[in-house]
Amino acid sequence: MSVIRIAAVVIRNAGGDILSVRKRGTVAFMLPGGKLEAGETGRQTAVREISEELGVDLDPELLVPLGRFGAPAANEAGCSVDCDVFLHPDPVDQLPEVRAEIEEARFFRADSDDPVLAPLSRDVVFPAVAGSVGGGVGGGVPAPE
Repeated sequence: MSVIRIAAVVIRNAGGDILSVRKRGTVAFMLPGGKLEAGETGRQTAVREISEELGVDLDPELLVPLGRFGAPAANEAGCSVDCDVFLHPDPVDQLPEVRAEIEEARFFRADSDDPVLAPLSRDVVFPAVAGSVGGGVGGGVPAPE
């Protein structure tokens, strides 16, 4: 099975709902982020991808590592993802404008098990975020810098 290295960011609204995006031509909603490019860290990838896809410039120093997680890939059969996940500490008050290959953005409750969510989100990251207390989160391994 091929492994795709990616990085993603958990961005929440004031109610704690998690921003998720759907790429054009797909049905699964996933955390915003994308594939690491040669020489990039997960943090650098996350910041670059959020800027490209949503037009939001995140301060890399504010991103809190949630962990490194794996799951079956949502849109690439026979592949899995290995993802550095970061939390953005500041809530957003509206959906960002989608750009690049992103077709749609939507908020999902952290306890959602909606089948349109990618396995990484639905089965791994959302439960970690929903089970967190006071912003701390368990599970995964520390995301490398």
